[in-house]
Amino acid sequence: MLSLLADLDPSSYTHRTYVISSGDDFSASKAVDFEHHLTSPSPSPVNAFSGGPCETSHGPSDVDAKSTSYSLHFVPRARKIHQSLLTAPISCLQCFFACIRLLYSPSLPTSSMRAHSYPDLILLNGPSNSVLVLLAALFLRFFALSGTSGKMRSIYVESWARVNGLSLSGKILVTLGAVDRFLVQWERLAEKGNGEYRGCLVR
Repeated sequence: MLSLLADLDPSSYTHRTYVISSGDDFSASKAVDFEHHLTSPSPSPVNAFSGGPCETSHGPSDVDAKSTSYSLHFVPRARKIHQSLLTAPISCLQCFFACIRLLYSPSLPTSSMRAHSYPDLILLNGPSNSVLVLLAALFLRFFALSGTSGKMRSIYVESWARVNGLSLSGKILVTLGAVDRFLVQWERLAEKGNGEYRGCLVR
């Protein structure tokens, strides 16, 4: 997923939020490494959030006047490996409400930036947690909460491994028509009307 952000201009997206499944320390470390290369050799912490799904927030030291930053947020897994389908609805609800709290609460380092707390763009890929993040965004947009207008637009990138058919997450999002843009990485999927083909994006 991070390969999609390789050419990201941090001056345009001055705060970046990474939503990670609880316990996925590997993805968290990869996100931190990516930010180190994107902004500066040694970003320094600018704030630490207490409570809620947010775990930590960082910002580069003396990158530029715009002071770009990023944050890591951990949310419960929608469904764990080998988890019973009987308990999956409960864990999905826990993930859903955690995502609502994450999107509704300010994620930027200072409270003075509350007006910009909703993300401009949500980039999604793969697992079931991405579906819950998107449903939480749609929930907030549906109720037209203050500050949501023009915010939380979404792009879903289907897995490169999906050659002949969509993943379960992809099928749900296509069926609901819940995502603004649905990108696939194999032309045959686009030919079946399952999204926009944009070549190899994420592996």
